[in-house]
Amino acid sequence: MGKFLAALAVMFALLFGVIGYGVSQYNTMVELSTGVEESMGNIDSSLERRADLIPNLVNTVKGYAAHESGVFKEVAEARKALMSAGSIQEKAQANEALSGALGRLLAISESYPELKSDKVYIGLMDELAGTENRISYARDQYNAKVKSYNICVKGFPGSLFARQFGYEAAEFFKVDEKKKAVPKVDL
Repeated sequence: MGKFLAALAVMFALLFGVIGYGVSQYNTMVELSTGVEESMGNIDSSLERRADLIPNLVNTVKGYAAHESGVFKEVAEARKALMSAGSIQEKAQANEALSGALGRLLAISESYPELKSDKVYIGLMDELAGTENRISYARDQYNAKVKSYNICVKGFPGSLFARQFGYEAAEFFKVDEKKKAVPKVDL
C-alpha cells in the first residue's frame, strides 16, 4: 500500500508540474501576443498620422503646382489603399506605394523654390519626417516583438502548447527587398 501511495503522489506531482508548466506557457504566449498587438497598434497609429498629414501637404503643393494632377491623384489613391489595408502584408505594400507616391510629390516640390520656403510646407515636411521616423521605429519594435512571440510559439515545447491554445506564428512587417537595394549612381 505504501508503494502505491508513493507512486500516486509522484503521478500527481508530475501532473501538477505539467499543468503548471502549461499555464506558464499560456501566460507567456498571452503576454507576447499582446505585445505584438500593441506594436501593431503603434504602427497603425503612425501610419494614420502620416495619412492625415498628406492631404495638407498635397494642398500646399497644389497651390504652387496645380498642373501636376496625376501625382496628386496617385498620392490620394495610395493614401486610400493604406487606410483600407487589413493584413500586415497589405499595410506593408500600401505603405510602400504611398512612399513612392510621396517621393514623386516631393520631387515636384524641388522644382518650386518658393514652395520650399513656404512656412506651411516646411512645417508639414518636418511633421512628415518625424512621422516617418516613428513608423520606422514602430516597425522595428513590432518585428522584434513578432520575433520573440514566434520563437515561443514555434520552439519546443512551446509549439505543443501553442497548438492546444490556438496560437499561430505572426507575420513580420516586411519591406520589399527591391526597396532596400542601394540605387545605382552613374555619373
